[in-house]
Amino acid sequence: MLITDINSFYTYLQSQKTAQQFLYQSYQNMEGINPEIKSYENCNAFIYFLKHGIQFYTAGNKADHTLKPLLLFYGMTHLLKASLVANRPNYPENTKVLAHGVSSRKRKKKQYVFMNDEVKVQHFGLFPYFSEHLYGFKRPLLDKFNMEFLLGLIPEMTPLFTFNGQKKLHRVGTTGDQTLRFPYPLLDQYHLTKRAFLSRITPYLPRIVNTNSDQTNIIVQLSSPLTKPIGPFFIHLVNQSIYFPRTREQYLPISEVMVHYLLLYNLSMLSRYETEWWGDLLMTMPEIDYPFIVHFLNETANKIPTLLGYDLYLLHQAYSKK
Repeated sequence: MLITDINSFYTYLQSQKTAQQFLYQSYQNMEGINPEIKSYENCNAFIYFLKHGIQFYTAGNKADHTLKPLLLFYGMTHLLKASLVANRPNYPENTKVLAHGVSSRKRKKKQYVFMNDEVKVQHFGLFPYFSEHLYGFKRPLLDKFNMEFLLGLIPEMTPLFTFNGQKKLHRVGTTGDQTLRFPYPLLDQYHLTKRAFLSRITPYLPRIVNTNSDQTNIIVQLSSPLTKPIGPFFIHLVNQSIYFPRTREQYLPISEVMVHYLLLYNLSMLSRYETEWWGDLLMTMPEIDYPFIVHFLNETANKIPTLLGYDLYLLHQAYSKK
């Protein structure tokens, strides 16, 4: 689906009638829910979450990098809440789910480097809540997430890591193709046999109809193309290339939306509370952090509204066909 189509779908949802119809479809088969009543109750909140989220992103795209992390983070949280309203008619069930759901160090150490920093996942709050109810992760995959590790999972960051001699992802195919190619050195990196490697990736792919090999690759034929990022497979927004972690250490079956949330949370905290460090980074550009942060902010500003809008569109398609 094209970005322009998703932007049009966002526009389509911003009326009481279309929002209520969309929510009614989403709620129809939910046990214990009256779809007509709940869709009317929730349509205004749904519209406002969408509208405010898009406005934050619009402002973030125009803003200087001084304020960009804060605007993009709040834009993302509003779009996530719209998705939750569409999938969870009683959201928010309690005040615990309203917190961010992650935390960072309150005081930064001397010689602080963003790439080495970590964020810690909390038991309650938006991050664990949307991870479970939108992406199926009932428990945190890790207690702490390193910033360099997270950046390495984003396909659009691959050129910067490659320039720095630290390529994190390997291109294995495209969304328009039913063939994926995994280079044999991956087996050594993962310490797995071919059978064990295929067993590991099978749950995240359409049905595998055939596997064979050439001199350099394991070739996997799928029953249908992989069109949506899932598990350890990540998709480049512009060229639609599919990427897979190059090493066992970089492997993590996680939604890329979760990755962007953790990174934006930490950057928004830095821009708010570590004013001197943030100002020095933007003015003097002393560390390798600078190009990675700026490139990430530019990419996430387009990618996250597209991914979240696509999720809503797929929800609409699923119920409108019934």
